[in-house]
Amino acid sequence: MAMPVALAPGAAPRAQSLPNKPIRYIVPVAAGGGSDMVGRTVTERWGRQLNQTFVVDNVSGGGGTIACQTTARAAADGSTLMQGYVATHGTAPATRKVPYDPIKDFTPIGMIGATPNVLVVHSSLPVKSLQDLLDLLRRKPGQLSYGSAGPGSLTHLTMELFKQQANAFIVHIPYRGIAPAFNDLLGGQTQAMFPGLAAAMPHIRSGRVRPLVVTGLARHPLLKDVPTLDESGFKGFDAQQWYGVMGPAAVPAAVVKQLNDSLNAVLAQPDLRDKLSVEAIEPMPMSADAFGRFVQQDIARWTQLAQQRGIQLDNN
Repeated sequence: MAMPVALAPGAAPRAQSLPNKPIRYIVPVAAGGGSDMVGRTVTERWGRQLNQTFVVDNVSGGGGTIACQTTARAAADGSTLMQGYVATHGTAPATRKVPYDPIKDFTPIGMIGATPNVLVVHSSLPVKSLQDLLDLLRRKPGQLSYGSAGPGSLTHLTMELFKQQANAFIVHIPYRGIAPAFNDLLGGQTQAMFPGLAAAMPHIRSGRVRPLVVTGLARHPLLKDVPTLDESGFKGFDAQQWYGVMGPAAVPAAVVKQLNDSLNAVLAQPDLRDKLSVEAIEPMPMSADAFGRFVQQDIARWTQLAQQRGIQLDNN
């Protein structure tokens, strides 16, 4: 599904380094979800900033591999961009054999933003804090379980990283997506989960699950009273669901700068922050080089964890 973004009157002149044609913006998921909303919200404003038409193209399938391959094969002139995220350029390459190189086949353009994961427990569980949960896990090893959105998902790997750093054990129950995982948590079949904040907020507000800690290095505005793992003694535990922009390998530096500068200008707009808050996403503007380093570090983090925990998944 493709949708052109209308331009506003009086927009800035088009940058000469970009091709004089619409920019194809590939989103590696079906239309209608949170990632799609992020892409459409950002490109609507980005198009006005550049006086350039963006066409959002939802290329789902293969866990993002089709979108990645499509982007990697495109002309390296700035006319095709992709919304990479923690799965396509983080957890999937760390746990599976993917048909693309997440570093060499792409040019980092810029970060959009991130939302933390939140450690939640069923409200009936007799724990009020992270320490309470750790104490319970150590008293009842192997008797509690947590759900995930599937093997190799961020909800899976974040909990495994937590288990590793906490030297604690809780049984993993994988599901086919976050919705069925939440259904069993709410029904009491599992006791804990590490979902993204946006997915967790309705259940936190209803009181059916209790938040204990969030990832990231700062408390989130939606959960100001919930501490971070970093401040709870897990230094540097900043694993998050992030979204950024990639182009094919070898996009010219002048084009990258034009795209990065304009993207960061969009991210500074207060109304964009308000729009992204629906998905609990905090904008994270950074240079293209900084974003490239961020991606490399994220892949390295999850690759190391997957090796240490024996998480290697067959992609066939």
